[in-house]
Amino acid sequence: MNQSKKVKDGALFIGVFLGILLISLFIPFALLICMFLLPIPFVVYSYRYDWQPALVMLAVAVLLSLMIAPMVTLPMTVLVGLGGIMIGAAINHRLTSYETWARGSIGFIAGLLFVFLFSQFVLQINWTEEIDQLVEESLEISSQLVNQFGLGEQTDEQLEALEDRLTILKDLIPVTISIIAIILAFITQWVSYKVINRLENKQFKFPLFRSLRLPAPIIWIYFFAIVLMLINSDAGSMLYIGSYNIFILVGFFVALQGFSFIFFFAYEKKVSHILPVTSIILAVLFPFIVLYLVRILGIIDIGFGLRDRLSKDHK
Repeated sequence: MNQSKKVKDGALFIGVFLGILLISLFIPFALLICMFLLPIPFVVYSYRYDWQPALVMLAVAVLLSLMIAPMVTLPMTVLVGLGGIMIGAAINHRLTSYETWARGSIGFIAGLLFVFLFSQFVLQINWTEEIDQLVEESLEISSQLVNQFGLGEQTDEQLEALEDRLTILKDLIPVTISIIAIILAFITQWVSYKVINRLENKQFKFPLFRSLRLPAPIIWIYFFAIVLMLINSDAGSMLYIGSYNIFILVGFFVALQGFSFIFFFAYEKKVSHILPVTSIILAVLFPFIVLYLVRILGIIDIGFGLRDRLSKDHK
């Protein structure tokens, strides 16, 4: 590999990264878009030269970002750098799209953990106290609305249930970090495929969503988490918190499997795309009801090969 080209490309992609970083800092609301563009220079560079040179590029980018606004740019650079390098290196090694997605998620989880620790110890942001304060404010607003309409006596139990649900938010920090990382990795990988295909004349792409098939053991992990929660119902214990985080995370994937089956069903039965799109809209509007049903559908599909049976019937 031409060493001078590697250095030139590194300088070029660092320049692109710093340009996007400046745009995200100084243009209002640009961060919403730039967050998915910032990892792209690291993805493309690590795709071309693998992860070792990309780590050198990240180190240089960190040093340069410290000259801009270190309290903001340092955690942001580490976050997008680790996620981008993991995705780019996975593409370089010709891993499948889902394997690349998994590695990218791990990279973003590591980056988000760095952001969390940086904000906790350097910026002195106590996330537990912040969440507790948010819960108190939410309960106070809800209580005022209830008393305003004269429903105080009827809804005391509902407010207590709401308090219990909101209080557990601070225990869900691990799964929240994981789900955010998974979403960041997916969008970054999708954008990266588009960029690499254009720059390198490749044909990288995700498989069709309706073909998503999760491994069967994920069901046992899901039920194992439920059993642990039933055995130890003390919401403050580490065992319960850990199993509850696993339950939420695996439930997220099982729900994806359920939605994938709905898309598969619509395709197999030549049903309009309105059906799967409507299911997603209903899940956003009524998550506690619809997501529960979609998870059940996902479990049936994984455990009993529902789409295989549907394909045989169709033939």
